[in-house]
Amino acid sequence: MKIIQNQTYDMERALYGSKDLRVENCIFDGPADGESAFKECSNIEVDRCYFNLRYPFWHNHGLIIRQSEMTELCRAALWYSDEIEIKDTKLHGIKALRECSQVKLQNCDIISPEFGWSVSDITMFDCTAESEYFMMRSQNLNFQRLRMKGKYSFQYIENSLFEHCVFDTKDAFWHAKNVVIRDCVVKGEYLAWYCENVTFENCKIIGTQPLCYCKNLKLIRCEMEETDLAFEKSTVDAVITTPVVSIKNPSSGRILVPAVGEIIRDDENAKGEIIIQDQTKDPCRENHCA
Repeated sequence: MKIIQNQTYDMERALYGSKDLRVENCIFDGPADGESAFKECSNIEVDRCYFNLRYPFWHNHGLIIRQSEMTELCRAALWYSDEIEIKDTKLHGIKALRECSQVKLQNCDIISPEFGWSVSDITMFDCTAESEYFMMRSQNLNFQRLRMKGKYSFQYIENSLFEHCVFDTKDAFWHAKNVVIRDCVVKGEYLAWYCENVTFENCKIIGTQPLCYCKNLKLIRCEMEETDLAFEKSTVDAVITTPVVSIKNPSSGRILVPAVGEIIRDDENAKGEIIIQDQTKDPCRENHCA
């Protein structure tokens, strides 16, 4: 593997088409303002580098990035690439990951509107993220210990797992399919409308009007806080361990809850059961919902 160290590049396509290359302590910035430094490359390793120019990693196959920084001016940093590993790195440019596959991020700091669109097979461990429309239309996500803040996250995602995460995000998981959210805190408005086959297990759900117009929704031993007008037009099987402000017109299924401030039934087609149950017992065990 060829090694390049301690260089500065600002020209267009500075290392275009490179193969089997390791780049250390380099800067991609300067008056020439060139784009696409690593376009059409393969088997690339990047360590402790600084990126302040646009589109550095397009059409890459086999890419490792460690301890590096992509600034706000490093827009659309990774597109149309696969077999990617990013560790201990700042990704601070808009649209930082799109149309990529086989991606692993660990201990990264993401500040990137429209991050992660149309990505498949991505794992994320111990990262922080701030974004709008985060991970839209992506699939096969496996996220552990992510702390995320933003809006409109995880819309149209499929076949994904989230564990031990904290999400502070509006309109999360809209139209999501085949998703499990386990041991997470989810705060925001209008959670997971129009989702299908989504399960929340041992989660805390905070915010107004969650979980409406859902199909085959399941909640297992979840807490709900400041949740009003919940479950409207949803088919749901839920065991909730805390009182709910209000529940409105669940379409079908059964909701077990210790207390409800208000039950709203003004739709004759809303047939879902709402059962007030003593939470000193184990409702999941008694009702086989685990």
